Amino acid sequence: MAMHARTLGWLGALCLCTTTAMAQDGAPLAAKQLAGPVSEFAAMRAPDPGSTAIISKHALLPVAFDAAGEWQGTLHPVAGQLRFALMSGGTMWQAEMRSPDGTPLAAKSLDDGMRAARIGGTADGQPVQQASLQGLRDGAWTLRLRAPGGVAQRGYVLVEGDPATELASYQTHRRQLVGERIGYTAQLAADDAGGTLRMGHAAGRIGQATLRVISPDGSEQRLRMFDDGRHDDGAAGDGRYGASFVARTAGQHIAQVIVEGRDQRGAPLLRTAEHVVPVIASTLRLAPAATAVRAGPGRLSITLPLAADDGVRRYRVVGEIWGRDGKRAMTPVAWIGGMAESVGGQLVLGLDERWIARAGAQAPFELRQLRVEDADEFIPVATADRLPLALPALRAAKAADIAIDELMTIGVRPGDLSTKGAGSRLVLVHGYCSGGVWPQSQFATSSTFLDADQNRSHDQFAQRIRDFGAQWNSFGTVAHSQGGAASLHLYTYYWSGLDNASGGRRMQSVGTPYQGTNLSGILATVGNWFGVACGSNANMTYSGASAWLAGIPTWARAQVNYYSTSFRSTNWWTNDYCNFASDLVLGDPEDGTVERAYAQLPGAVNRGHTTGQCHTAGMRDPAQYLDAARNATMSANASR
Repeated sequence: MAMHARTLGWLGALCLCTTTAMAQDGAPLAAKQLAGPVSEFAAMRAPDPGSTAIISKHALLPVAFDAAGEWQGTLHPVAGQLRFALMSGGTMWQAEMRSPDGTPLAAKSLDDGMRAARIGGTADGQPVQQASLQGLRDGAWTLRLRAPGGVAQRGYVLVEGDPATELASYQTHRRQLVGERIGYTAQLAADDAGGTLRMGHAAGRIGQATLRVISPDGSEQRLRMFDDGRHDDGAAGDGRYGASFVARTAGQHIAQVIVEGRDQRGAPLLRTAEHVVPVIASTLRLAPAATAVRAGPGRLSITLPLAADDGVRRYRVVGEIWGRDGKRAMTPVAWIGGMAESVGGQLVLGLDERWIARAGAQAPFELRQLRVEDADEFIPVATADRLPLALPALRAAKAADIAIDELMTIGVRPGDLSTKGAGSRLVLVHGYCSGGVWPQSQFATSSTFLDADQNRSHDQFAQRIRDFGAQWNSFGTVAHSQGGAASLHLYTYYWSGLDNASGGRRMQSVGTPYQGTNLSGILATVGNWFGVACGSNANMTYSGASAWLAGIPTWARAQVNYYSTSFRSTNWWTNDYCNFASDLVLGDPEDGTVERAYAQLPGAVNRGHTTGQCHTAGMRDPAQYLDAARNATMSANASR
């Protein structure tokens, strides 16, 4: 992401030991003042957009019936097999298939290959008609659909393509603000026989690329994507295509990239990638101002004056402190950040002055790579590459004598943290748009957190866990799906009973999409037409999860113990899966919602992967949270 530098001559220091943010319901949230070593700089910087690319083997085709209630499209079998799902919002469409020479596929063969199913969970998912057809000849098959009663309707066909050639698509503009331009690039990717990844023209040829944008009000626009070197698409003619649109309104947009072409063998190819694009309105601007005062026992606070506020109380702020070494060369000191509340036209961050002594740094100082982000979507609303930072004279200390401690990384504990609540507990946390899933009887000294069938950002979810856990002095968590990310978010940014937990693993999770899931884009796109009970959640997309992780330090990650699962191993005679429709989208191995690769949390403790378990109930294998043996292990090892 290109950082938007502003020439501002400011930044000061005032005494502050703790800051207080406000929860959505107005309850105070004691925010930690975060800082960390230079070794974490890379992890805390804004992610490279290319690292969050959607890698797609599927095509999600819009279906719009004509006045007679009919639609037809072209599908190409892969090795004699067609796997697709009809996504109608619950209506049972009538389907007919015709071979390349126009011969109808026997009705019995089609009926035997289709059955009712679902993609996603009970509350957030969509009903589908799934189809798995075998023994088809190569070529263009025609799928004809009819709506009952000839009523004009709309929906989608989700079809799996050859995974040997995939679409790689990513966002190139991260400032998702009203009035800003948001762009996407797309290219083909394929492994050759030797396992070497080939991109662009080396993977195939794109004949046409389109960016389909669905605005929050449901209106659509289609934009041609270009390979001309003028649309953030790399060099002209390199096989990478780009296009962009201007976000005119706040709310959730869907950006669907559609490419048509041919693979390396010349076979027809159709792929799509679905990006969830939350856009916010913000007028926040940093202002030129400057004062520098040191007060308090070894603690500084860095004040960011605002030229314009946007009425939002809380932001996530991340930046880097730099100074001069003994040879007058710039040297890194520490990163600084956390949740900061906008009060009196300023944002305030805390810093232990021992970071400066530890680095042996001297004036003049700078604040670099500054990001002020929306606290729910982690969208930058104000950024700066380099800002002068005026610090007062500091106490002398020998770097060798300084060991990093809690005061340096998270600030001063609130005085009442040890007196709040009574006793200790293991809190069982469910996931996004879910209810109580854990069999509480399998966990000792436990209570079930319940916020049933709700769609919360990680920050909102974390606040509710904090409120529930406040009835005890200390608590640990065992969490499913998004609950694992929300628990980590709480522990990272806010003081709570999690900080008092002792005796074992502070946070444990199963099936958490720490790095996102591609299913989020599919459900958001389909739900844009039919509605989804809980709505979509951008925190759990690849790009949203990556933006969130770029603020989670290693000390917090190290307190997480996580597990992943997937369907049983694929045998040569069958293709196993947890959920048919999600299997068309996700890369193996996966649990029906989360791919194993994206369930990993770098820096945390990986407690293992289990096959034969799926994400939730209603899938082909048992739900991962019902494993009595693993539950007993988590209960025995949990902090409380």
